Amino acid sequence: MQCFCKHKETYDLKVEGDVYTDPIWCNQCTCNFEIEEVPISDDLKEELMRWAMMSGEWINWSKDTLRPNGIELENEHNKLGQHLAEKVKIELGTNYKVRFSPSSSARMYAGLEF
Repeated sequence: MQCFCKHKETYDLKVEGDVYTDPIWCNQCTCNFEIEEVPISDDLKEELMRWAMMSGEWINWSKDTLRPNGIELENEHNKLGQHLAEKVKIELGTNYKVRFSPSSSARMYAGLEF
């Protein structure tokens, strides 16, 4: 997959949910890949996009505050994200390095240490 790295291609990826973005990124240059470019099954693409669309549900955006049970909601989101990252690793095989980047925005909104 082509990115902004020096060699214009990466095999070092991260799975990360963020509001209004696709969930696969270059782990080096942070290029966000279109999910359709990622050589994984359509079913896994759909799972990843459903998961990514839930990013930030623990935040009340109109009040810019943490929702009740926000930390628990984010923890569940991160557990599912880790599981999906493992599925991406399996489907991509050994040519790619894949890691999961968990969300920590609920802790930030709650004023907790990381």
